Amino acid sequence: MNTQNLPENKSVKISEAATPAMAVGNKVTTTRIVGVVALAYAASMIVQNAVFSAYGAPAYGDPLGVVLTYHAEHQGALSITSGLEVVNMVLLLLFITALHGLVQRRGGAGADWSRLAVAAGATLSALSALTIATHIAVVLAADGLAEPTPTFKLIWQLHAAAFALSLPALGATFIGAALSTHASGLTRPWQRLLGVVGGSLPILAGFGNLAIANGSPLLYVGVLGLFTWLIWLIVTGLRLIRG
Repeated sequence: MNTQNLPENKSVKISEAATPAMAVGNKVTTTRIVGVVALAYAASMIVQNAVFSAYGAPAYGDPLGVVLTYHAEHQGALSITSGLEVVNMVLLLLFITALHGLVQRRGGAGADWSRLAVAAGATLSALSALTIATHIAVVLAADGLAEPTPTFKLIWQLHAAAFALSLPALGATFIGAALSTHASGLTRPWQRLLGVVGGSLPILAGFGNLAIANGSPLLYVGVLGLFTWLIWLIVTGLRLIRG
């Protein structure tokens, strides 16, 4: 259409009508991207934990001899889990930053909660890196050892402590993401409830970080929160993709 021959006010009206349509298109595209990232992040974590479970990963309270044998015999599988942690880290950071941008584009309702998710998610990423770094040290230390040494025990306990400290960051990320998506109209009320309850579990478990590092079953309270986080990511991701 040649707008040069139209009156000035008609040209302005056409431009104003096109702008909201473009904005809606951008929102839909961003929403679906955030949904895809959420599903990819959940899938990566599920695969990582499945590999751990398939080879009978030891608990923090198991005898050090069991821990040593496991890490000495399954270095190939553990290299996969370590590599997947890089994927998890990138996808987590993409998810929380893209989610914050999406919330702001939808009017900013829930923006404070999405900022909490960004800050907590960045902290979770850093602590997860420390957790996997100490786990790599355990794997390398196990190679060639005939029996556990004090150094091996120390590295294993440091790994457990780093994981325990990452639990509250996970919980805060979960709660911030759940409340921000609900406030901006992206998810249903039951998903908010799932986020608040599920996110509270890792935070509560984190208070017992010393006990967890010493092998306490309190760890499983935090793990339950982790699985709740995976469920929320999958359900929310599918909902965002559907728009």
